[in-house]
Amino acid sequence: MRVLSGVQPTGALHLGNYFGAMRQHIELQREHECFYFIANYHSLTTINDAQLLRELTRDVAIDYLTMGLDPAKATFFRQSDVPEVTELAWILATVTGKGLLERAHSFKDKTARGLPVSMGLFCYPLLMAADILIYRSHLVPVGQDQVQHIEMTQDMAGYFNSTYREVFVRPEPRLNEAPLVPGTDGQKMSKSYGNTIELFAPPEVVRQKIMSIKTDSTPVQEPKDPQRCNVFALLKLLADPAETAEWERRYRAGGLAYSAAKQRLFELHEQLFGARRAIRARWAAHPDDVEDILRDGGRRARAVAQQTMADVRDACGIVVARL
Repeated sequence: MRVLSGVQPTGALHLGNYFGAMRQHIELQREHECFYFIANYHSLTTINDAQLLRELTRDVAIDYLTMGLDPAKATFFRQSDVPEVTELAWILATVTGKGLLERAHSFKDKTARGLPVSMGLFCYPLLMAADILIYRSHLVPVGQDQVQHIEMTQDMAGYFNSTYREVFVRPEPRLNEAPLVPGTDGQKMSKSYGNTIELFAPPEVVRQKIMSIKTDSTPVQEPKDPQRCNVFALLKLLADPAETAEWERRYRAGGLAYSAAKQRLFELHEQLFGARRAIRARWAAHPDDVEDILRDGGRRARAVAQQTMADVRDACGIVVARL
């Protein structure tokens, strides 16, 4: 099965990115033919600083390599190294009704909040569909909140296939089991909320953020409900089942200070990510090696995309001269 997923380079990767996507991506590379791309075209809807975008794109690549992405097993590349994807997005736009795009949750959410909406954001589902369809992807790992985008991609594939001829396979969502990862304020962890705990921030910064996680005012001696605690929600993601059960017992027994749970959360974070800071530093010290990996992945991905686009153009009647 061919698996496709992308990650936007819009800021430092955090626990929400890891449990929501990265961990699953790394696991899937052992079982499937995986295509993973850094979605730098998509990020233009929020990042308008050229140097910052270049740095964030590189940093995402370094973080994935640090956590175990194997470029020999997965095709790892920049979205912009396959320009055919934007051509396909245009062709999909010619067979897709405006009403479908208006139903996108991301568009409706921004509109409801009175925020400015660019055509890039409005057409986001077109480019995402092109990302998926151009590699004839079978599975797309997503959280529940992203299923609508896959359904829209299925619709667009159907529009094209019925208008011209059968070119695209029908992609299916692969729902991950990651729960909602709370941020330091209790909302969903997100860069846009400023409530993230980054994977590779300096330990003193990580500890300060963990100690700032919002908790209730239950006295130390009183029992506490672990299911309503943001600290416990993060603890059970990082701890093994036996330790998680012990922390749940301590919460319910009373006598537990939230600071003790936060300290253990910091220790678990350091065990998983702190130990890899040296690996990350080595990748960061060799940017040419990172670039070689992305460039090679781009060549492999583009070869697949070019074959798909040859079939798309042939179906549409688009002629491209060999120059």
